Amino acid sequence: MTDDDASAEDTEDAEGLTYAETGVDIDASEAATKALIGAAGEFEGDYAGLVDIGDQYLALATDGVGTKLLVAEAVDDYSTIGIDCMAMNANDLLAAGVEPVAFVDYLAVENPDEETSEEIGAGLKAGAEQAGVALVGGETAVMPDVIRGLDIAGTCAGLAPKDAVFPGEAEAGDAIVGWPSSGVHSNGLTLAREAVTREHDYTDPFPHNPDVTIAEELLTPTRIYSEVLAPLRDAETHAAAHVTGGGWTNLARMGEFRYEITDAFEAQPIFEFVQAEGDVTDEEMHRTFNMGTGFVAALPEADAETVVEASADARVIGRVEDGNGTVAIRGLELDS
Repeated sequence: MTDDDASAEDTEDAEGLTYAETGVDIDASEAATKALIGAAGEFEGDYAGLVDIGDQYLALATDGVGTKLLVAEAVDDYSTIGIDCMAMNANDLLAAGVEPVAFVDYLAVENPDEETSEEIGAGLKAGAEQAGVALVGGETAVMPDVIRGLDIAGTCAGLAPKDAVFPGEAEAGDAIVGWPSSGVHSNGLTLAREAVTREHDYTDPFPHNPDVTIAEELLTPTRIYSEVLAPLRDAETHAAAHVTGGGWTNLARMGEFRYEITDAFEAQPIFEFVQAEGDVTDEEMHRTFNMGTGFVAALPEADAETVVEASADARVIGRVEDGNGTVAIRGLELDS
């Protein structure tokens, strides 16, 4: 789930930014989502909707890019946005144990612009190649009375044999395998934007790497984790999680356990920069961002070692214990 494009209150002089203060209340968002699901009826699956089609499941996931679009708009660079849109959908299917196979996009614009559409299209093509999916269609809607600038979302379809879908529930004693993120991905940008623009422009050099701008660092595209599916399917994977909106509390989507994280991947410098510029607490950072780890899976220890050996950059980052949905990481106790 991406962060909503909610209008933030004036927090320029505030101390210690929080996601809610900048316009996105995760608890309220979750409550609204549960209300929608309750009104629409039951859904099969957590990260993806599953449809029984005989000996397989057809899976569907839908998502957008969120307020990362506002960074792209500020510097007029939409070249990576299509990758983000693909990633946010494909990664959710992968977390369910489903292979993404096809994608359709929906681009809503205030005013059509050929150059912008071409950049977004090129990003979608690049993302499709990374995810191994076919771009099978899309829709562009011109709605000046509804849209300011543009918004893009997509739907990804996938297929999985019924015995290949992950059960979705971790077990006490499982090892947790993690894969690093590429940076901020497409979550928490409402907080990140508010923090970094207090004293800087997007076109300023990024202090940790002056060869790129702050905008370029924020626009680093979301990693697509296609390579994790085969080794996780070959193992006895119990559950997986794509670390998106809600940060590390996403692990509780694998069940009401205690997740003891002992060796998380190092957070990229962009997170240190956002935290310092916004005076954001450690807890708020871990509740909002992936903080360096973008995908995790829970599976027996013996299988975990096999998965790590089969993956270029995976490692065991912790373990699953009896508990009630708490994530222990870097001295923090995060309740879901």
